[in-house]
Amino acid sequence: MMTMPWDAALVVGDILDIAAESYGNLPAVQDASGVLTFSELRVRALRLANGLVRRGLRPGDRVLEALPNSCDLLVSEMALALAGLVRVPLNPRLGPRQWLGILADSGARGLIVDDRMRGADGARITEFISCEIVIRADRGALAEMTAEGTPERSLPTAQPDDLVGLAYSSGTTGMPKGALRTHRMRLASMRAMVREVVVPTGDVLAYLHAGPAIHTSGLFTLPMLALGRRQVMADHPSPGEIAEILAAEGITHLALVPSVIDALTRLPEPARSAFAGVRMLAYAGAPMPPAQIRRVAERLTDRLVQYYGLVEAIPPLTVLSIEDHSRGLSKDPHLLTSAGRIVSDARIEIVDEPDADTPGLGEVCVSGPMVTPGYFNAQDRTDLGKSFDGTALLTGDVGILSEGYLYLLDRKNNMLISGGYNVYPGEIESVVLAVQGLRAAVVVGLPDEKWGERIVLAYTTATGQDLNASQLQDLRHRLRDVSPHKRPKSLHFLTEFPLGATGKIDRRAIMARLSAELPLSGPSNERFATT
Repeated sequence: MMTMPWDAALVVGDILDIAAESYGNLPAVQDASGVLTFSELRVRALRLANGLVRRGLRPGDRVLEALPNSCDLLVSEMALALAGLVRVPLNPRLGPRQWLGILADSGARGLIVDDRMRGADGARITEFISCEIVIRADRGALAEMTAEGTPERSLPTAQPDDLVGLAYSSGTTGMPKGALRTHRMRLASMRAMVREVVVPTGDVLAYLHAGPAIHTSGLFTLPMLALGRRQVMADHPSPGEIAEILAAEGITHLALVPSVIDALTRLPEPARSAFAGVRMLAYAGAPMPPAQIRRVAERLTDRLVQYYGLVEAIPPLTVLSIEDHSRGLSKDPHLLTSAGRIVSDARIEIVDEPDADTPGLGEVCVSGPMVTPGYFNAQDRTDLGKSFDGTALLTGDVGILSEGYLYLLDRKNNMLISGGYNVYPGEIESVVLAVQGLRAAVVVGLPDEKWGERIVLAYTTATGQDLNASQLQDLRHRLRDVSPHKRPKSLHFLTEFPLGATGKIDRRAIMARLSAELPLSGPSNERFATT
């Protein structure tokens, strides 16, 4: 394997130094207000890093960050790493209760914020969050700190195993938990992203951050710096605006959650033609049903890449390549339900849980340099949901390995108990994904006097209208292949599924809606009623 300059990097700041030296006056990042070269990005990041230290922050201090997709966001991320500070991004799609929980758990001393951002309920972050040291980007403080001061690197030297960030899960119940992220972990993810996700897709001309860079798109900030490629920051663009940016900026690479990709397939043809020049449309955060993958390939691009990872194990752990998608779309459709092949630095095994219907099915266990050593401030907590043995992480994902590919069937905490049997919803959902017209399917358990949990299936369609008689017959026929004790007792058409803070389907909200609409005891196994 060819050695690259960034292979010698030990900490995140080294990537910025190497990029500035290698690519100098080339454009590094741009937003609606302008462009920064690689040299300018480094100067601004160093100025901000030194300014944060002058304000009284010390290596290891946690700093909350709430900035929109912008040049400022990349400057802030690099500055925090250079200063030895621990970046704690705040997801604006959460709300005051979650923000306050993250503040309390992290013990953050600093806050870098643009108060024009709003939470899911319209709340302003600064109405609820305050720290000892606050940098208000919306009041010009960030611009002032990056426009003056020394750009010299007179900062404490970070070490590979020092913390560079805390990644809080997006759960809406319980106390937030922050996965530790070290410089070593970030660089392991970067190298795998470059070699196993980006490079096989062809040369990058420009990368578009269309989704929040604190989520899946942000995994590409370091890879694009390492490769010396331009990053275009777009703040909450609509599907139509994404298409316009693709055409105007010559975008070749981007990564989105499936719900946004689905919306893009519904654009009129002239807008969809902007995807003709795309060399990689990556997706993560949730799987795409095979029917949706086919629609994307037909209406947008067949240059699709899927990668898998977790908050506690930075992606990519597995990659389903463009070639894999092509094979799945032609002669091996089952491959489209896979999360892909394991990347070279990751080790994945299945902790077997006996299941007569699916031998080899069990919990996914991951180890490697991208896996967190644990959670912050969690020595006495018993509600973490995932477990570590010092080197390996039990992910809570349920899956199976087959011919070198990982197939994820469910989350362990989604498991239902119906009539005394353990039932994984994802195993049932995968059976029906090929039904024509189906957009997505979700299996949940509702309270039931007889069964304990009554298994029901909710679905949405590509048209927004219910399945026709032939499609419903196909759906019911496929469910006949499910073991009787796992078979849904009723089917329910919903026009849309509610989504959580990271664009994933909100199963709890679906369960609450169906629980409110349906009686405690449902129809029999054999009826398959629809509502």
